[in-house]
Amino acid sequence: MPTKVTPSGKDKTRFVLHVVVFLIANAALWAYWYYGQGANEKWVYPWGIWITAAWGLSLIGHWAAVYTSYEDSGNAEYLRQKNN
Repeated sequence: MPTKVTPSGKDKTRFVLHVVVFLIANAALWAYWYYGQGANEKWVYPWGIWITAAWGLSLIGHWAAVYTSYEDSGNAEYLRQKNN
């Protein structure tokens, strides 16, 4: 049975930084869409949803890589065979 890898502090810090940048950038993006393109006065295509959705999926992937990783028991054998 593979063992769960405990994320390091550096991994957690990078993930939190990713979340903070995501929130700030998306707030700026949607503020530009709302105020800069006049969505508060008329209908404007919500193009920012594509950026938010794609980046959100990458954020979910980053979370999964940090918090749900398991040790690859076959990696040591692979490296041994590769180096021989």
